Amino acid sequence: MSKKALKKYLSELNKAQLEEQLLELYGRLKEVKQFYDFVFNPNEKKRIEECKFKIQKEYFPVNGRKPKKRRSVAQKCIKEFLKLGMENHYITDLMLFNIETALRFSADNTIKQESFYISIQRSFVEAGKYISEAGLTSTFEFRLEKIVNEVWEQEWFNKEGF
Repeated sequence: MSKKALKKYLSELNKAQLEEQLLELYGRLKEVKQFYDFVFNPNEKKRIEECKFKIQKEYFPVNGRKPKKRRSVAQKCIKEFLKLGMENHYITDLMLFNIETALRFSADNTIKQESFYISIQRSFVEAGKYISEAGLTSTFEFRLEKIVNEVWEQEWFNKEGF
């Protein structure tokens, strides 16, 4: 269905019918529920802290398990926050936190998988692009430089890409 057709259909409904449809969507679709939960109670700082905890656990598990180092955990949070329309500053902070956490982990651990380094470089490039598009370069410039310096200090094989 096109947006135009949807607008026409919605304009034909009365207020009670619209409310009924929205309530049905809210009950059936997880994404709609998340959206409205966020709209009426954004609590962005809390959500970011929860996600940072998940990322931290990927590299430094609290129960002594082997670290999984999955980039996808952070990417899932970032994607969700982008869908919800969270403030750019919070999303950028989360993007950089993910990279900084991976750097802290690699400083103390030998990582043999090249895919780890390539993945973190990809995250860095995505963060840089997002920061530039959001006009936040001056705000996050110091953290970006710190990441690049740390990559060079640790002598990552793909340091030139940073």
